[in-house]
Amino acid sequence: MSGGMVVEGKATPRGRFPHVKRAGDFLFVSGTSSRRPDNTIAGAQADEFGTVRLDIAEQTRAVIDNIGDILRAAGAELADLVQVTAYLVNMNDFGGYNAVYAEYFDETGPTRTTVAVHQLPHPHLLIEIQAVAHKPAQTPQEGQ
Repeated sequence: MSGGMVVEGKATPRGRFPHVKRAGDFLFVSGTSSRRPDNTIAGAQADEFGTVRLDIAEQTRAVIDNIGDILRAAGAELADLVQVTAYLVNMNDFGGYNAVYAEYFDETGPTRTTVAVHQLPHPHLLIEIQAVAHKPAQTPQEGQ
């Protein structure tokens, strides 16, 4: 993979940007949410009265899994992450997010920054994560 790519089977970016872009030995993953390819949102359910239930744990798991899928499409995996930035709409969700994050990563994993933001592109999104992975590009000889 050279340059940027939009990954088949993932939610289409809501703008003209790639899911992931290679620059040398680094892969830069655009901000990723729990949005599914059909534009529904993992971790957001509404009942018959329109009451919405948002689940930070389910959304965090879906975001990290989406990032893993994007990285695999670019020839990498979650273990190759070196830096992540998480954006939470509400810092009261930090505990639930942090617990799920710990299912995937520990102190040997990527560096991390978590910030609160006013809002994300859909009112049912509680979290978005942007990430950087280090995965040296294969040379033509290595790929044979």
